[in-house]
Amino acid sequence: MNPLARKLAVLTAIGLALGSTAYVPEAVARTSVSVQIGVAPPPPRFERVPPPRRGYAWAPGYWQWNPHMRRHMWITGRWVQARPGYRYRPAGWVRHGNGWRFHDGYWGR
Repeated sequence: MNPLARKLAVLTAIGLALGSTAYVPEAVARTSVSVQIGVAPPPPRFERVPPPRRGYAWAPGYWQWNPHMRRHMWITGRWVQARPGYRYRPAGWVRHGNGWRFHDGYWGR
């Protein structure tokens, strides 16, 4: 094999190896988030829901706890791609014992 072809083969192998590490299938990339704190979230803010978008579901805004600032910060609503056969369960806070537990939004049956 000539030197140029060898360099090209090595660069191709490196590119494929790096590219495969950057690819994360959607099912693997989804995680469940649960945070518990002793500070009650503020009441939800009113958000005007935009007109429906075909193939998308509206994920309403929610309060997210920021541990560095030690306060809740509002995360505005957004469109999420619909999953046929599933219903979107929005993120939110639930009272749990003496504190509050946050559950991230997810698609459920």
